[in-house]
Amino acid sequence: MRSSHMEDVSDERIAVQVVDNFPALGRIAALRFVRWVQSNPGGVVSLPTGKTPEHFIRWVNRILERWMDRETVHLLEQEGLDPARKPDMRGLRFVQIDEFYPIDPAQHNSFCYYVKDFYLAGFGLDPGRAMLIDCSAIGLKPGQTLASVWPDMRVDLTLRNRSPGTVLERVQKDALERVDQWCQEYEAAIRAMGGIGFFLGGIGPDGHIGFNVRGSDHFSTTRLTATNYETQAAAATDLGGIDVSRNRLVITIGLGTLSFNPSCTALIIAAGESKAKVVADAILQAPDVLYPATALHRLPNASFIITAGAARLLPRRRLAQLSLQPALPAEELERILIDVSVKNGRRLLDLTPDVVKQDPFGGLLMTRSRMDLDALKRQTHAQIEARIRNGSQVFTNARFLHTEPHHDDLMLGMLPAIVRNSRRATNTHHFVTLTSGFTAVTNTYMALRLQHLLALMDTPSFRQLDAEGYFAPGDLAGRNRDLWQYLDGIAARNEGMKQEGTARRLLRDLLDLFGQQAPGTIRAHVEELLKYLAEAYPGKKDLPEVQRLKGMCREWEAECLWGYFGWNCASVSHLRLGFYTGDVFTEEPTTDRDVPPILALVRKMRPDMISVAFDPEASGPDTHYKVMQAVRAAIEQYAADPSVQAPRVWGYRNVWYRFHPSEANVYVPVSLNMFSIMESAFMNTFISQRDASFPSHEYDGPFCGLARQIQVEQYQAIKTCLGRAWFHEHPEALIRATRGLVFLKDMSFEEFAGHSRALQHAAEAR
Repeated sequence: MRSSHMEDVSDERIAVQVVDNFPALGRIAALRFVRWVQSNPGGVVSLPTGKTPEHFIRWVNRILERWMDRETVHLLEQEGLDPARKPDMRGLRFVQIDEFYPIDPAQHNSFCYYVKDFYLAGFGLDPGRAMLIDCSAIGLKPGQTLASVWPDMRVDLTLRNRSPGTVLERVQKDALERVDQWCQEYEAAIRAMGGIGFFLGGIGPDGHIGFNVRGSDHFSTTRLTATNYETQAAAATDLGGIDVSRNRLVITIGLGTLSFNPSCTALIIAAGESKAKVVADAILQAPDVLYPATALHRLPNASFIITAGAARLLPRRRLAQLSLQPALPAEELERILIDVSVKNGRRLLDLTPDVVKQDPFGGLLMTRSRMDLDALKRQTHAQIEARIRNGSQVFTNARFLHTEPHHDDLMLGMLPAIVRNSRRATNTHHFVTLTSGFTAVTNTYMALRLQHLLALMDTPSFRQLDAEGYFAPGDLAGRNRDLWQYLDGIAARNEGMKQEGTARRLLRDLLDLFGQQAPGTIRAHVEELLKYLAEAYPGKKDLPEVQRLKGMCREWEAECLWGYFGWNCASVSHLRLGFYTGDVFTEEPTTDRDVPPILALVRKMRPDMISVAFDPEASGPDTHYKVMQAVRAAIEQYAADPSVQAPRVWGYRNVWYRFHPSEANVYVPVSLNMFSIMESAFMNTFISQRDASFPSHEYDGPFCGLARQIQVEQYQAIKTCLGRAWFHEHPEALIRATRGLVFLKDMSFEEFAGHSRALQHAAEAR
């Protein structure tokens, strides 16, 4: 944990505690919670749902289960807690923060189910003292169900203010009125208890607290309301796709509900630079409806617990921290100069002392740097040029092993670097996806593929292929023919050819899944799968065989992508690591189960360079962090053999988190032609993702569009630093054609492993 007591934070309007990484948030929040419960044994608590509180929940469980262990006692004493007073969780009164509406509380992706599982059962709270948002009991008359009142699960809020036009609309208007009355009664019950005493929550991509989205009244109460796009995108994973979350309303307690009890201990946790802007607004801005969390400023016991990345845009805090260092690190000096250049729209070499001093960080640089400004400008300029040269070079006689947590991570993170280095025949590339990625495939898409297969299974061409043994298990030549058939269809712009290639692979996958069986038996399996998909609610955790089949769809898409550039199925591996289960909180990778398949592949490929999704503080998707740890462990075992040399590591980031230019040391030029290739390849191969069922909150569309946007923004920043003429008048056509940049971090394995281990040690403290 980083101490804040010496820092100048006079611009911060609410208390802030900064920690080094995401796992540490859970530890601090858990200890604050236990301390509060010790002092308030019958108090009212409201705790968050989703993935954000994973480490908080695990830490609370660990502390409670090991209360008298020497290690726990020592931890409690360090934090000033009394080990002799184990908190009584059954005395607490629990208030559920929010819920989607309408949703069946029996669904595993409902927040009501989550609360019952992780808090009531997990923490041992008394269900009789819990206030839950059970949508199956809200606003319905005897004999009514959610399905009978809302048959398409869509709620039209205009019915509050207009006359119903049909019998069903009359039923729905009546139900809406009763839901609104229930919300008022829920609010009244919370206030009758004195309000919420302990609140823990995350902060959404638009700054929302609970489901109080940007624009919410700071005195708002419990209500049924709509959400905005950012919130819908964040909820898409929970609800089974953006098409569902766009049309789902929410019941949420209000900002006024949260602040009703003036002594409420309200903690907001946030991790990663992707949250830095909303965190800074919440902490620095005056109370404003555009920044929902500013409603908490009036609570003396409210505070933020955030990672260093999330604190990046708190200027005085960062200035104070840098001022305490005996010397500014080279990377920090470079970051400051680049930021001043971009902020002022001036080339690095044109920055004057007066311009630099006007920036608070620039002023610190002027007083703390051991180099004069001109030398520092020239050095930073030269380093940026060198990084572009690094990204422009093409390796020869190099063996690349490209790893990715999900099937489109490499494409979105570093496709231009891969394409450039695949044009020389002396280089070899192998692509490996570490998880099966089944959660990214919607039921609708899976059903469509199965229906296409049913339409083709009895055609003469399929019967002939089956008679020839085309679908024999393990037939690599047949798998490659599936691929070439699909790619030929792309080239010919022939949907029928593409569908036949896809259907061939799906039939092959079904035979692999269910065993080599007669076509009639496979048809029966397909019909059973279609029935299952039609009946399963969106976002449901699938049966193992459905998970595997959906994962195979993603694997097919990855093979089609790399086939675009001439690589066949032998150059693509799918490891399906066991920690990836589709649960809310997945397991950690294990040495016995998850590392050996990676190690075997590394020993087979003997790579010179390995690409890894590089998570800066375990704050991105947890799959990225876990894959990084598994890859590191495998290479450590591989490099322990004195006869081999550890590969270098290309760390990449994509749409989930980004490098600052000072953090990366390879800038790969991206041309308009490469943008076209990336978009064409994504839209033609990642068909399950083409409709952006699980989009980013930053971009309403497929991920290839967001990747392009990021790469253009990175180029614009560097063009400002070097100047327009540096690119447009460069002697090399490659540079003149540049319109985007991909940032990579080229590391020795030792450097990569050191970062990875430090994060793992923090997480293992759980």
